Amino acid sequence: MADAVRRRPSLARLAERARAPAVGQTLRAAMAATIAYAVALQLSSAARPLTAPLTALLVVQVTFYATLTKGVRRVTAVVVGVLIASGFSLMVGLSWWSLGLIILASLIAGRIVRVNEFVPEVAISAMLVLGVTRVEGTAWARILETLIGAVVGLTFNLVLAPPVWVETAGEAIEDLARRMRRLLLRSAEQLTVVTPHAEATDRLHAARELDDSVGDVDASLRRAEDSLRLNPRVREALMHRVVLRTGLDTLEICAVVVRTLTRALADLAKARERGEPLFPRDVGAALEDLLGYVGDALVSFAQLVSTEVSANAETAAGRLEADLGAARAVRDRVEALLLDSVERDEENWFLYGALLADVNRILDELDTEHRSARLLEALDRSGRDLREDLPRLPRFRAWLTR
Repeated sequence: MADAVRRRPSLARLAERARAPAVGQTLRAAMAATIAYAVALQLSSAARPLTAPLTALLVVQVTFYATLTKGVRRVTAVVVGVLIASGFSLMVGLSWWSLGLIILASLIAGRIVRVNEFVPEVAISAMLVLGVTRVEGTAWARILETLIGAVVGLTFNLVLAPPVWVETAGEAIEDLARRMRRLLLRSAEQLTVVTPHAEATDRLHAARELDDSVGDVDASLRRAEDSLRLNPRVREALMHRVVLRTGLDTLEICAVVVRTLTRALADLAKARERGEPLFPRDVGAALEDLLGYVGDALVSFAQLVSTEVSANAETAAGRLEADLGAARAVRDRVEALLLDSVERDEENWFLYGALLADVNRILDELDTEHRSARLLEALDRSGRDLREDLPRLPRFRAWLTR
């Protein structure tokens, strides 16, 4: 019985991993490559048309938007490389100096046709084709196989849409908020005791490491944004992108403020090198409550921006409002206590003011009105960018609605 109970969590984790987007993407890529090879066997004269499954495997990217953009550029790079190899094979053949010329011409051609990150693939394709016997026939067969793989890959993404990575990005945003909350709680635990300057400095270094976490979340969010673009499975994709992006922007600002807050505590610990606690017991206890509520508000905010279902969003919004209300109430009490403490510690009054300013900045960034204004501004900016990129779209839409 105990073994069965222990197996349940592992089975649940296994089932969750099986439903992960990465698993679906792996299966899609394998199926697309297999189908491309089967089609190329029927249409190509080559005995083993491996270029077709290779191209299909490369074209089927993580997102549908990336498939259309990177896939087309990748196919263009391969075709240009094959054409360059065909031309050189007819004129000079393969030697050390002609190989150098082919690589140079391929890299220049890649820049000209603007295949961006796939410029090296132009030269790679040219060298692969040039190294094969009977280049004249192989080159055109390779082009046909490349086109087969590209068509199969693009069609495969139309039939089976790629996964949407919004949930993964939301989890990354929540993890960032929880990491900030843990740092605030660790800082709060040392407010009423003697805190060595080295320990306070360690928390400052941990706050600086939040920048790396923000970068990781930004990468995950960019993938999620790409998965929403041109994806037939998603409605209101623009709203999803804007909500997640503005949410990360807010947390990034809060991460910077948390770093300045821990810096103020580190400076205060340095000033207390005579063995005194950072704050008197009543002030420190109130500050501990305040930082706890601020950490809770950060997590509630992250859950709000990463929630898709309206009912859950309302629950998250209510929880955020409760956390912000509690934090503001304690903030007012802390402000009064710090004003009294300034009279007994005039040398460090500016550190007290910095702490209050940092807390006020975080609460202001998490405020629902501030968030709504940022959302509207981001939506307006996205609309302007779309109209600039597609200037004829409004006129076409107006013509359809006549």
